[in-house]
Amino acid sequence: MSPKRTCFSEKKKKKKKEDENGAAENEKAMWEGLNPEILALIFTRIPAEQRIGVLSLVCKSWSQCLCGPYCWADIDIEQWCRKTNRTVFKIDSAVCKLVRRTKGTVRRLSAFKLGDRGFAFIANCGRFLKVLKIPMSEVTDNMVEKHAVSLANMTVLDISYCLKITCKGLEAFGKNCKALVHLRRNMPPPELVPTYNVKPDVSEALTIADTMPGLQHLELGYGRFTDVGLEAIFAKCKALTHLDIQGCWSVKLLDGHLEDRCLQLQEFKSPWHDDFDNGASSENDSDDADSDEESSSDLD
Repeated sequence: MSPKRTCFSEKKKKKKKEDENGAAENEKAMWEGLNPEILALIFTRIPAEQRIGVLSLVCKSWSQCLCGPYCWADIDIEQWCRKTNRTVFKIDSAVCKLVRRTKGTVRRLSAFKLGDRGFAFIANCGRFLKVLKIPMSEVTDNMVEKHAVSLANMTVLDISYCLKITCKGLEAFGKNCKALVHLRRNMPPPELVPTYNVKPDVSEALTIADTMPGLQHLELGYGRFTDVGLEAIFAKCKALTHLDIQGCWSVKLLDGHLEDRCLQLQEFKSPWHDDFDNGASSENDSDDADSDEESSSDLD
């Protein structure tokens, strides 16, 4: 190869390297120029498995963002918890790890099969918590009574299928969480949990009525209460607009006045409501309602 061609080749390689370095610098400048809130939105798209693991700090902006409150305000690992039937210990450990990163700024948390240890840690760091969804968890009445006082700002609570939470736990939530406007307390159909007591019992409905008068959305699927419990809820929960009592077979709506109250609500699902064809849309509507309630509470 002639000296002239060799010189040209070297110049071409040098130019290519300079272009690559310039592109890298431009990309770095682009990331560093982004608002931390935008970086946080990008971060929330990362799968839960990676967020729970070790995070690589690719640049100074990412490092500052991950150390700030933006990335950890909303923790949703429910689907991660459901995968491969993870143990309560692993779920509690993951929740504690993520909540610790929030430095007390977590506002929404969604997990599955949470235990007492995880719940206690959330409560101790959750003075700004607005939304707590922990369906099918192992949390007990004793732990709720001990730590519910720390969740005074909570507006949305999902304790569906939490069989270890009884009237005592509900009363603790009601007395300490005065901002609560949305409660999900759906229970499993009897055929799925043979040991679940299906005898009529109005105690939970009466507890909700006595301690949660500010409720607007209430879901009590497959509850054991009767017309007496439903009447108490209507008498005390004056702000109620959405009520779901699917599968509550002990509710008969024998009193015409009681049925009229139900039909006057913005949304009512009776014990005999068939939601099979509208499952997806109902879930979306419910999630939208959570967001609307959190937004309205922020304005307050």
